Amino acid sequence: MLTRDEIIEILEKTNSLKTGHFLLSSGLHSDKYVQCALVLSYPWEAEKLCKALAQKLEGIDIEIVVGPALGGIVIAYELARALNVPGIFAERTDGEMALRRGFEIKPGQKVLVVEDVVTTGGSAKEVIKLIKEMGGEVAAVSSLIDRSGGKADFGVPFKALLELDIPAYKPEDCTMCKDGSSAEKPGSRK
Repeated sequence: MLTRDEIIEILEKTNSLKTGHFLLSSGLHSDKYVQCALVLSYPWEAEKLCKALAQKLEGIDIEIVVGPALGGIVIAYELARALNVPGIFAERTDGEMALRRGFEIKPGQKVLVVEDVVTTGGSAKEVIKLIKEMGGEVAAVSSLIDRSGGKADFGVPFKALLELDIPAYKPEDCTMCKDGSSAEKPGSRK
């Protein structure tokens, strides 16, 4: 199992933990951003992180892993490999999460929903809704990073590799905006 310091060291050496003024996918602003795509571009680091996350999921019956595109694709793949189950991804079609490319969830199938970073849990909740509509059973949700401050609630177990206490602000409450700074949008969602 990786220690907290080892995980942060991996994020720092891959330049994945950034400081600045950021507009998050949730619409909130923050002075810190975790760009998991950078750490995931190093396959040996992705493998290490996902193996450590898989250890946190021991005892949960999982038959398939689903991650939302784009941030959850590599994590779904690596975590599925660590758990020795299939890994697929959901993507937006006409503004809604959908399974395409021949991917499917069978009725009653036990699904792990994975994300790179959870702030509000919005993307994961969209995937959960999709899984339930298809008759799947959401066994758990996991992410590399939980920056929700323990507020993310999915109605099932939630396991994150690392919890980071990084404040996020509504745009109208953002001191960086009040100081005249413009927020950068580094995420995948438009």
